[in-house]
Amino acid sequence: MKISTGNMLKGKVVEIKEGTAMGVVVIDIGGGNVISSVNTMDSIKKLGLKVGADAYAVFKATSVLVAVD
Repeated sequence: MKISTGNMLKGKVVEIKEGTAMGVVVIDIGGGNVISSVNTMDSIKKLGLKVGADAYAVFKATSVLVAVD
């Protein structure tokens, strides 16, 4: 796999919340941290995502927001 971003975190799919058109994929990246991603159900099926599968969270952003309570 070649990709133009260096922001990739490997983990395991721990949950898939299926909707009609969209779904949420939750990836455990270790250390008690998870990343959630909203994807079309077509993409989830095309990637063959299943709970327990290895997957990468790939992200690219032009800005990062920081918030505190």
